[in-house]
Amino acid sequence: MDITNATTATVTAAPAAAPAPLTLALVVASDREGRFGHVVADWFRSRLAERQDFAPTVVDLAEVDLPTSLSYDPSPAVRAQLAKVTPVLEAADAFVVVTPEYNHSFPASLKNLIDRHYTEWQAKPVGFVSYGGISGGLRAVEQLRQVYAEMHAVTVRETVSFHHAHGLFGEDGRHKDPSAAETAAKALLDQLAWWGRALKDAKSVRPYGS
Repeated sequence: MDITNATTATVTAAPAAAPAPLTLALVVASDREGRFGHVVADWFRSRLAERQDFAPTVVDLAEVDLPTSLSYDPSPAVRAQLAKVTPVLEAADAFVVVTPEYNHSFPASLKNLIDRHYTEWQAKPVGFVSYGGISGGLRAVEQLRQVYAEMHAVTVRETVSFHHAHGLFGEDGRHKDPSAAETAAKALLDQLAWWGRALKDAKSVRPYGS
């Protein structure tokens, strides 16, 4: 009996293409005149710029004029303002909220934005960058976790918080000693990327709520 030895060719698989970046809505919560929020937000944007796994868009509530009176049938003027933010929230795979702490809580401008939307938040991860006095805005964050749970969003554990924030940044907007904050930002974004990818993949198989 003849035995034929077949030669097995080694096939090198092409490397898998990197997944598309997650769309990220960076919500700057404060609309207070003279706010410090843009300094913190700009610093965090510099952290995002070093990553390839997120494609960020800024939602700055100081640039959106939404009245606090809610309506199921908004006026044309209110609809025009919502058109600036609703499509961004809808398209986002993940969120980062940059928030101060006002009187142990978060700004009314942020609650207004949250309350005007619902499905836009659902089954998406939310991270927090907070700033304030001795608490670093963490009391605002703890309240926001409860609010976003009601929105069916997933808040990630890691946060970036700036205690006595005004003293941490120079006049040029640069953090004076950024190593700890940079480590915290990386941990937050790593968790956000994992949850963002996991939830996006899950929703591609089974829509949320089905």
